[in-house]
Amino acid sequence: MEKSLINKNGFELRAVSCKNCKEQIIHPADINNMNNFNNIKDKTYNVKLRIIGNSHAISIPKEIINFINHQERAMDNMVRLCFEDMHRLSLRFGGL
Repeated sequence: MEKSLINKNGFELRAVSCKNCKEQIIHPADINNMNNFNNIKDKTYNVKLRIIGNSHAISIPKEIINFINHQERAMDNMVRLCFEDMHRLSLRFGGL
């Protein structure tokens, strides 16, 4: 058995692979992280839009922030906001 990385749906999963039978055993924590992501990925959230001074703010659900913090170990206070389309905004955490 030798250690390897498997890329599945954008996740790098740690695994051990057998050269003879080609069996792969994926690390249980990595499978759990991927399952957590899949559970919140396509959820639609209704969030509040608040006025703060001359700006507006939205609240990001705690389960999303917890997932990001767990993956990146420490979340930066800055995010990248992009006005993609007339009715679409996107936020990018990390990797600015």
